[in-house]
Amino acid sequence: MRRQSGHPDSIPVVRLALPAYCRYSRGVSEGQTKGQAGDFLVIGYGNTLRSDDGVGARVAAAVAELALPGVAVLVLHQLTPELAEPVSEARTVVFVDAAVDAATEVQVRQLEPAEGAQLMAHAANPRTLLALAKQLFGRCPPAWWLTVPVENLEFGEELSPLARRGYETALAKIRMLMAPVPCTTNPNPRQL
Repeated sequence: MRRQSGHPDSIPVVRLALPAYCRYSRGVSEGQTKGQAGDFLVIGYGNTLRSDDGVGARVAAAVAELALPGVAVLVLHQLTPELAEPVSEARTVVFVDAAVDAATEVQVRQLEPAEGAQLMAHAANPRTLLALAKQLFGRCPPAWWLTVPVENLEFGEELSPLARRGYETALAKIRMLMAPVPCTTNPNPRQL
């Protein structure tokens, strides 16, 4: 589908010049359009002005910088219901967030949609977004929740040593999730 000049989807790659709350990178060739099968969507979220809380957003921004073909990236302050549409259009979705009460290692969990798609206020969580995608758009892709352990949520932009280690590990785990997998098996989160 050909987009008109100036249409938001007519630009194949947007670099990190957008505000921190909404960076979107589509590493796709000029002929591909939004919603084609094969899209791998990475959604990183968190407050980059609260030190480690922004590690999810930073991981997603690093993936966006790679400009990989077929990979879409959203860097956000928080999850909102409007994300249900791009989630429904992706082949696979990875949500990346900071976790205060997590172990000292990056965790990867396969997600299932929530039982209901009820939202509290304007925020959503990954499972609710999957339920909304299924309810509103008839499709819920396989999804993973990657949580990075953190320790410092004070005002600031520096990552703690724990979050820095988690940042590097998270990037490696995303690369593993993006690797081609034979059709007869699913990635095992315990091996990630």
